[in-house]
Amino acid sequence: QLQLVESGGGLVQPGESLRLSCAASGFTLDRYSIGWFRQAPGKEREGISCISKSVGTNYADSVKGRFTISRDNTKNRVYLQMNSLKPEDTAVYYCAAQLYGLCTLSRGAYSYWGQGTQVIVSS
Repeated sequence: QLQLVESGGGLVQPGESLRLSCAASGFTLDRYSIGWFRQAPGKEREGISCISKSVGTNYADSVKGRFTISRDNTKNRVYLQMNSLKPEDTAVYYCAAQLYGLCTLSRGAYSYWGQGTQVIVSS
């Protein structure tokens, strides 16, 4: 069974950092493009970053310069390093996978989704 599991969320103060991890089981990530999405209360799920199988990346303007996506195919994981966190980054963060796909922030392109990890940025 193909599964994605996010981890690394938590409660942090503004300006601090977190690293989210997306682990795959039941398949290997090396042929997949991976996206990170987030959903804040009362808002739609938005794409914030993606990485293609050829390690091309893209970021939403809201996180550009603060977040970095990376992948380690040997560990079958994708990471999202989040620096200089702001209260508006508070959301549930999801990773998603699409086979052989391009790096895109469009949620409709992704076939597999994790259950999400909560990030709260508050003083």
